[in-house]
Amino acid sequence: MKTALVVVDLQNDYFKGGNWELVGTEQAAENASKLLKYARNNEMPIIHVRHEFPTDDAPFFKPNTKGAEIHSSVKNLDSEPVVLKHQINSFRETNLKELLDLNEVDSILICGAMSHMCIDGVTRAANDFGYKCTVAHDACATLDLEFNGVKVPAKQVHAAFMAALKFAYADVLTTAEIIELKN
Repeated sequence: MKTALVVVDLQNDYFKGGNWELVGTEQAAENASKLLKYARNNEMPIIHVRHEFPTDDAPFFKPNTKGAEIHSSVKNLDSEPVVLKHQINSFRETNLKELLDLNEVDSILICGAMSHMCIDGVTRAANDFGYKCTVAHDACATLDLEFNGVKVPAKQVHAAFMAALKFAYADVLTTAEIIELKN
């Protein structure tokens, strides 16, 4: 089985001082950088995904801004492709599937942000395309949400989405567990 690491949307706007700061982004990026190091050392295909809204009136990830750039802690090497997306699902209207198929990938290791949006979207879509999926849950971040007057802390948002993915879409493991399994 050939596995690729897909790093989703770990961009400056999600970090401290950014336009859409998440809870735990620094820790998620630290774990994502461990996965990047592992993948690079083991010559795994690596694909970075970068979200950019198509217009300047977006709340974050505005075109051609520092906030839309990939964070320095998980910056791609020149040899690692960056998929630019304008949708939640990293496969929609992008060349992600083409890159995975070109590399003969059948298994995807996923990390990034936001747990309840883009990580959920890419994992479900990848599973639907037939890829075996693993999500590094401690290399993902999200934020507090509110629905119908109920505030939901980021920790609970994250847990709910990871539980749903683990139920039928992916193996959901820690960074350490993933690296240990691969060795």
